Amino acid sequence: MRQAGRYLPEYRKLRGDRDILEAARDPDLVVEVTLQPLRRMELDAAILFSDIMVPLHATGTEVRVEAGVGPIVGGPFRSAADVSRLRPLEPEADVPFVLESIRLLRKDLTVPLIGFAGAPFTLASYLIEGRPSRTHDRTKAMMFDPSSPWFALADALADLSASYLRAQVDAGVEALQVFDSWAGALSRADYERYVRPSMTRLFDSIADLDVPVIHFGVGTGEFLPEMRHDAVDVVGVDWRLPLDEALSRLVEGVGDGVGIQGNLDPAACLAPWPVVEEKARAVLSAADNKDGHVFNLGHGVLPETDPATLERLVDLVHAETAR
Repeated sequence: MRQAGRYLPEYRKLRGDRDILEAARDPDLVVEVTLQPLRRMELDAAILFSDIMVPLHATGTEVRVEAGVGPIVGGPFRSAADVSRLRPLEPEADVPFVLESIRLLRKDLTVPLIGFAGAPFTLASYLIEGRPSRTHDRTKAMMFDPSSPWFALADALADLSASYLRAQVDAGVEALQVFDSWAGALSRADYERYVRPSMTRLFDSIADLDVPVIHFGVGTGEFLPEMRHDAVDVVGVDWRLPLDEALSRLVEGVGDGVGIQGNLDPAACLAPWPVVEEKARAVLSAADNKDGHVFNLGHGVLPETDPATLERLVDLVHAETAR
């Protein structure tokens, strides 16, 4: 989860004070930053260096990513007229730098490359709130208002992300992840009614792609079964549920056949190594060495994390799960 980033001194030196949306437009920088973690650790895949706001920025939304804050949107979306400002993504014209970065990376990588996009609810929350929010009040207010353009906005964002994901696969990524970082702000019933339709639309649009698809959410333990779809191969979970309980919820009522990704608490990596080791072994024990478990953190690497801790963690997981 967030392989590249501020925990790496070489990353901080290379990126400097550039906005991530600006940095993502430089294929040479993207390639270098994507490869940096793999030079330190024997990771089983690489994650494309980018940001979920890239396609929105590329199609004309006024957005910047402010250090220590997150995405800031100029002219937040509050009406049908605002929603009409969104236009479909034309990948070759709008995000050629992303596609070029992927093509260059495929020449250098010896492990699979994971691409990604934001889920409609998370993207909508930034557009409506105008910045990161703890409560998502304005987003929920639009969502609950029958006269609002909520469903039109969610569908437009689903189509945007689907086009972006398809283009990444065409360029060479070998797995996809859809991030719904803020869906945990919702109840199970509200997720089912207001969010699942756009997620179904998104996943239906990429169901024919011959790559694994991961669906990840933060705080979504109460509606893990609703996050499944025929096109989803793996559901990512945060650290709030033991992995075995999360897997039990995923298969309840729908049967087995889905992988699970997670779920070490990122904050654990700030603790002394014996604590990290104990907690990592607990995750592996809960997974019970089952096929389909992707060991991962339950959210992104924290900036204060010592890279040496992550290096030891990767070695531990490989040693414990070797077959």
